[in-house]
Amino acid sequence: MIIVEEVQNEVQKKEFLEFPSRLYQHDKNYIRPLNKDIEEIFTPEKNKFFKTGECKRFLFKNKQNETLGKVAVFVNKFYKQHQPTGGIGFFDCINNQETANFIFDYCKSWLQERGMQAMDGPINFGERDKFWGLLIDGFIEPLYGMNYNFPYYQELFENYGFKIYFEQLCFSRPIFAEVSRVFTVMHAKYSKNPNISAKPLKKNNLEKFAKDFTEIYNKAWAVHGEGKQMSEGKVLKMFKTMRPIINEHISWFVYENEKPIAMWMNIPDLNQWFKYLNGKFGFFEKLKFLWVKKFKKNEKMVGLVFGVVPEWQKKGLEGYMIWEGTQHLRKHTDFKTTELQWIGDFNPKMIKIAENLDTTITRKLATYRYLFDQSKEFERHPYL
Repeated sequence: MIIVEEVQNEVQKKEFLEFPSRLYQHDKNYIRPLNKDIEEIFTPEKNKFFKTGECKRFLFKNKQNETLGKVAVFVNKFYKQHQPTGGIGFFDCINNQETANFIFDYCKSWLQERGMQAMDGPINFGERDKFWGLLIDGFIEPLYGMNYNFPYYQELFENYGFKIYFEQLCFSRPIFAEVSRVFTVMHAKYSKNPNISAKPLKKNNLEKFAKDFTEIYNKAWAVHGEGKQMSEGKVLKMFKTMRPIINEHISWFVYENEKPIAMWMNIPDLNQWFKYLNGKFGFFEKLKFLWVKKFKKNEKMVGLVFGVVPEWQKKGLEGYMIWEGTQHLRKHTDFKTTELQWIGDFNPKMIKIAENLDTTITRKLATYRYLFDQSKEFERHPYL
């Protein structure tokens, strides 16, 4: 017999956060997410998606009051699909198919009561940039904001009947690996052009770089399938929020006569510091974070955005930018690896860009879908 508890009081909220830590206590690659990052997702005042959606959390226990699993289930009006589709996320479960099936059945019923015809998972009650997808290959330390799970989770999902809606590919390369000759040739070419220059992002001039970022981003990404226009104000706010963790050696902009034409944005992987905090971020943890940040080498950086304005695409400018930035950061930082945040397998253009950057796939996540009417034809995410 499995007992279901909706997460409502402080004891239940704490258990929702603590259960994964017990489950993964012997897994050396597990890095506990910050409690505040999880709780903010389930706080209406902090998460705008509550204005147009509904979300509940549940614990699943045995008769001895021992937690066997947990999950969040939600509907979001802005999650547009062919059929009404809800989501599940923050799923953790013991290695037992019957328990997993019970959890999935419970989510299915909850979503059906709200008119849904399918469920995707594990996904976030929010944007795709955090806590999205099930790890199916590359069981190494997760990047900040990335889901991590045991390999057996894939069987739990697929045995129930979930199918892969799309794969999420992460690309990486060693900082000191040999750089493609194409990059060095293009660097030599553009270095001779007095109209072309490369500049690293500087904290003391965030307004300028926010403006340049916005111009490049909106030109480079507006043509991509799910590209969204960004406002300069929103970008500046994002930059100011990121200010404490910006490394001035690893984000680069390229200009033609001072007009921004390309960018390569990176940040340190925060998990390389947060893994020492055990999910907490109170006053003493913040002091510890500052100490760790100062004295512990962070050897992994994360690629956030790479963009070239349309008129400069396919001209080798990225080679100039990558080699200019790489030479600099090799001298001035401790980073040894860079990893691009995931790219959906439905986006061949971006995959090609990642491959052209001399990267290799280092991990895969999957977004699964389960159709409540199993007689309907399953369709994967359409290509962009």
